[in-house]
Amino acid sequence: MMKKVFIACLLLLAAAAQAQTARTFKLPLTADGDAHMVAFLPEHPTGRAIVGIPGGGYSMLSNTHEGTQWSQWLNGQGIAYFVVNYRLPNGDRTRPVSDVESAFRIVRDSAALWNVYPHDVGIMGFSAGGHLASVISTLSDFEVRPDFTILFYPVISMDERVSHRYSCLNFLGAEGQKDPELVKKYSTQNAVRRHLTPPAIILASSDDRLVPLVTNGVAYYTAMRNAGNQCAMHIYPTGDHGWGIGPWFKFHDQMLNDLSSWLNQLPVHRPEAVRVACVGNSITDGHGIEMATQYGYPALLQQQLGKDYWVKNFGVSGRTLLREGDFPYTEEMAWRDALAFRPDIIVLKLGTNDSKPQNWRYSDSFKEELEQMVTQLCPDLAALSKSKKKGKKARQASVSAKPLIFLCTPLPAFKSSWDINETVIAGEVIPRIQEVAEKYHLPVIDLHAQFAGDSSLLQADGIHPNEKGVKKMADIIAEVLKNTK
Repeated sequence: MMKKVFIACLLLLAAAAQAQTARTFKLPLTADGDAHMVAFLPEHPTGRAIVGIPGGGYSMLSNTHEGTQWSQWLNGQGIAYFVVNYRLPNGDRTRPVSDVESAFRIVRDSAALWNVYPHDVGIMGFSAGGHLASVISTLSDFEVRPDFTILFYPVISMDERVSHRYSCLNFLGAEGQKDPELVKKYSTQNAVRRHLTPPAIILASSDDRLVPLVTNGVAYYTAMRNAGNQCAMHIYPTGDHGWGIGPWFKFHDQMLNDLSSWLNQLPVHRPEAVRVACVGNSITDGHGIEMATQYGYPALLQQQLGKDYWVKNFGVSGRTLLREGDFPYTEEMAWRDALAFRPDIIVLKLGTNDSKPQNWRYSDSFKEELEQMVTQLCPDLAALSKSKKKGKKARQASVSAKPLIFLCTPLPAFKSSWDINETVIAGEVIPRIQEVAEKYHLPVIDLHAQFAGDSSLLQADGIHPNEKGVKKMADIIAEVLKNTK
């Protein structure tokens, strides 16, 4: 009798596990079907999705315990799961990269149909698949870049001397391995970008004998931490390499708990959230603020605005609005990302670095190039500037144009650090910003006036806001955005 009850319980548990997956299907990723994606949609979706990238040294696909066998656990968490059976590179790295990028396009394009939030889609890669996942996370365009990254005992370096030799050879090819620039580019710890590379978790064993941990997983973690990006790492005492979701892994339950806890603390970006892009130089970037991704002014702005908003930091230190400046902002990945983000609101704060002598000699172009930036961010404004609407009607039309752009004046420079010139900022940069704002009927957030006379809000360099200063910036900008209808 006891044996029958036990068997009945096992059958019930199996049935319950199967019920967690509502639908399974396969989709081709290439016209010839050489690459395909297997989808597992959960019975009770949360809106989150993960694209899975099996390992195999770029010579085969380990798509069971590093692939399809994850579906039960992930679907049980309400997470949609898509396993990519990508083409092996055989020296042509574009093959697996394009397959995974195609998978992301399909998942995001079909998000509403599959009960997925298009920007709550992560990537999970194992070993060589971890390398591929890190390539997509760092080098792919915003449209196909994941929102979070899970790396299991990943290959990161393409230098075969400190990595898994055959993964390096198979991905880059024999000729590619001889090209130092190519090796550097695809050693993805070198490709991590502050604010732009998605949050990551790395899970590995200390005794991994196949992929050296320190020069791979730890190297990626170090790059993320040095950039101030959110990253967690769990190193288990034993397990060697390749355990995936295999029950034989001694720390299997602990690993799943660690992963679940990390996933649960990630922000959820709902499709209806108001998107806010913070575009600017080092003051937006958070220079001098430890872990600026979490404690810079855009992060504090997110806290103040709450879950109905999605605030992203597109600041890059040292950048100029002037295209002939020493480091033009519009040549950065951050600028391309800001456009691709399709924001509803843009907080634009540039001009500080333009005041340097080597940059301000091109001052005649400042107003025109600010106009070009504004109209590229919001093409509707170009038409409005040529319309015959005046006064109140023009202002109303500019507010209805999307995205809504707020022009911020630079902070006052209390010192001439890096040759930044307060006289130029106050007397020449700000008047040009105000002229553009008047022409396009854009609101101005006058940070210069609100920080004037209070050097206690700045760091010792007299240029960048300290923790008190970034809080004040967030307070000022949040108040303006909340009161904007």
